[in-house]
Amino acid sequence: MSDPKAFDKILTDIIRQDKGIKKVILVDKTGLTIANVSKLSYYPVDVDSIGAIASAVFCASEEQGKNLQIGELEIVTSEFSEGKIFASACGKGVLCVVSEAEVNIGLIRLVMKKQGMQLADELDKFLAVEPMAPSKDRELDEEDLKSALAELERV
Repeated sequence: MSDPKAFDKILTDIIRQDKGIKKVILVDKTGLTIANVSKLSYYPVDVDSIGAIASAVFCASEEQGKNLQIGELEIVTSEFSEGKIFASACGKGVLCVVSEAEVNIGLIRLVMKKQGMQLADELDKFLAVEPMAPSKDRELDEEDLKSALAELERV
């Protein structure tokens, strides 16, 4: 079973690796945010939007590589005048790192690769958890359903 705080711990380890890292986001491949951490609490950013876009860009680039048969995608780097966004696969998720422009790219790549493996393991554990099925003594039979429906109709 996955520890609910494991994602936050790993993301916190990443953000502490370089002073230029502003935000770390973990999303699934559909773009839904799983976890995120920020170095500065006032750093104004729509985490869900950034994560969804990073996931979409990563998945689109991954598809390009497959179509061109040039191998597995390792990392997508978007460089802007005032910062960088890195995205890499981590199992069934996408790890996104937002940084200042002057950041050690080699260190970021190394950290994302190493911590990405840990995140992939945690994601596998997290996604492997089966939903609880109703216990045999709590299973609803047809009579229970008819009774509940009748009660609703009265209201």
